Amino acid sequence: MNHIRIFAFCIMDTHYHLVLENTSGRLSPFLKQVNGQYAMHFRKTSGGSGYVFQNRFHSTLIQDESYLIQAIAYVLLNPLRARTVKQPRDYVWSSARIPFNEVEKGRIPWLDAEFVENLFGSSPEFDRVLSESIDFDPPIMKTRLGPIWGGDDLNADRIGKFERRELPDPVKRKRIDDRFFEPVNKVIQEFETRHAIKVERVSTDTHSGKRLRAELLVLLKDHSGMKYSEIAELELFSDLQASSLGRLYQNAKRRMR
Repeated sequence: MNHIRIFAFCIMDTHYHLVLENTSGRLSPFLKQVNGQYAMHFRKTSGGSGYVFQNRFHSTLIQDESYLIQAIAYVLLNPLRARTVKQPRDYVWSSARIPFNEVEKGRIPWLDAEFVENLFGSSPEFDRVLSESIDFDPPIMKTRLGPIWGGDDLNADRIGKFERRELPDPVKRKRIDDRFFEPVNKVIQEFETRHAIKVERVSTDTHSGKRLRAELLVLLKDHSGMKYSEIAELELFSDLQASSLGRLYQNAKRRMR
């Protein structure tokens, strides 16, 4: 589970939905274990024989953060479309009630509710997005790789990069720019957690503060794929020119090695 982060779930009568990030390369074994454990529980409590889950799982890649928000909302609204409940938070077999609820978060520690909170920003915004998405039609694009939840800006070059990730080549042989970059919010959140400090409280008047800023620069470029011009627009880097970030990045990389 260390390399699989679950952002949302919804269990229906005949199937279930998960929104997750998989960096393990072992999604099939993970779901096989989940389904196997549930099947054993089901047979123990309900009896019977044979398969509990009939078909292999279906998966859809998600293009970026904005589409991730859509996907989470869509999954959590399944009970409303089935007319099981009138409000998402009323359905006890989904994660709709967990974000922005400290008591519920403590009961399901394997759900990355904090990332979802950062993604939506606030409880009212979370509720607003869900309330306005009930009739939403998922923007699914069909590719040779399979379905991708994305938009028209997912060009042929980016689709090709998605497809190359499914080839059996070892990870170490893949080009660095073919990596599946992580959302900026996630990178910043993990940086803040690791150093126990909010980015806006990092002071570049101190040597330690400058080193923290340089580390974040490396993370944003390597893990989120941000360009120097984009990083220079962030408040923490506002006193620097985009043209100067390259040298700062190289120096920081050497220190981090």
